[in-house]
Amino acid sequence: MPVRREKAERLADEELMPWIGRKDAEAFEVFYDRHGGAAYSLAYRILGERGAAEDCVQEAFISIWRSGGKFDPTRGSVRSWTLSIVRNRAIDVLRSKAGKAPKMTFDDDEILESRPSEELTEEEAMRHETASEVRGALSQLPDEQSKVIQLAYFGGFSQSEIAAMLNVPLGTVKGRMRLGLEKIRGELAEGLA
Repeated sequence: MPVRREKAERLADEELMPWIGRKDAEAFEVFYDRHGGAAYSLAYRILGERGAAEDCVQEAFISIWRSGGKFDPTRGSVRSWTLSIVRNRAIDVLRSKAGKAPKMTFDDDEILESRPSEELTEEEAMRHETASEVRGALSQLPDEQSKVIQLAYFGGFSQSEIAAMLNVPLGTVKGRMRLGLEKIRGELAEGLA
């Protein structure tokens, strides 16, 4: 028998997951209401495009609907599990876009220079390059440091929210963030030298 919405709203996230595993629509609606906003915020911060972020979140939640019973509470909270699925989808989108650079069939500089730029101005190109460098530096960090920085900067969560999501003390989150940011600064400084 399906769970009623009023009951589903009173359930903790971990208690909703078995219902989602049984394809209960009411439980899934409550789950989406709780996590959809944070998921979209994270996807948008990573992808920078509204439509791409919406598609990413939709794909992530479809995946969760299909595999809701596979949530493992020993590996973290439902929220961090959900956001990691969204993050991975968004990164896949970025990777697929990076591999789709247009192929030029000619290299006449005069013709190329006379064409108006559709998207990338110098400023936009610099922003994109900087974002790529930061993402590269993030990928070099230990998972614990990378996760807190991504949740803060891409997810928009405060340090206390991150501590609650990850079930770790606030001081641990602050320490991981400080160490991670120091490593990123060092990595980016090396790139400038």
